[in-house]
Amino acid sequence: MSITGAILKDFCLKKMIKRLEKRYKKAMFYPGILGLFVNPFYFARVGLAKNIQDLAGHVSGKILDVGCGQKPYEQLFKATEYIGLEYDSPENRKNKNADFFYNGTLFPFESNSFDSLVINQVFEHVFNPDDFLNEVLRVLRPGGKLLMTVPFVWDEHEQPHDYARYSSFGLQFILEKHGFNIVEQRKSVNDFRVIFQLINAYLYKKMMSSNQYLNLVIVFLVMSPINVVGEIVGFLLPDNNDLYLDNVILARKN
Repeated sequence: MSITGAILKDFCLKKMIKRLEKRYKKAMFYPGILGLFVNPFYFARVGLAKNIQDLAGHVSGKILDVGCGQKPYEQLFKATEYIGLEYDSPENRKNKNADFFYNGTLFPFESNSFDSLVINQVFEHVFNPDDFLNEVLRVLRPGGKLLMTVPFVWDEHEQPHDYARYSSFGLQFILEKHGFNIVEQRKSVNDFRVIFQLINAYLYKKMMSSNQYLNLVIVFLVMSPINVVGEIVGFLLPDNNDLYLDNVILARKN
């Protein structure tokens, strides 16, 4: 093989690997068929993606994503400006796709700055929920929308900064106490798939290693069959609104 041919082959291989990595990363938050075989959190992420997409039309204008991570759902919203905010730490500055960082107390924005706020899987990590919601209320314009997702049934994660689990009634109470009207409230993955997701969450913590390729093999061989069986059983058995993975709430500032 010529040098040119070898360079071209190497370029094509790298391009193919990059495409596969992109598809894999997307499958972590928008699982689809691929996610069924590679995503250990398949059921939770399917439920969140579906519900956020369903409600995304209500969230528009200048949007603040609090605890934005990699901004996985940004593309779903019709934003004139989309700003990510994260807690200030060396790890977050290195790994998160945030535009601003804050000290965990005061958001670095003027009052009434945003048309909408997105808070996805963050509220359980807030030790001072009243102060946090006061800041949410302060930076949101009157009539502005809040889209919030919060785990209900899940293991402790991101220790030691995992402080609470909220029922649907608890979330409604605390949001209304802070001046929000509940527009819509949903329970994500409210069927027997909860059990299968918890099994995979257990296996994930017990079997994962520092080798990402080995982890992918483990997920494919051990966890993906559980995903498949869970989809079948979840389809066959009735829903249960008292047992579910995540709360999804759309609220409006008074």
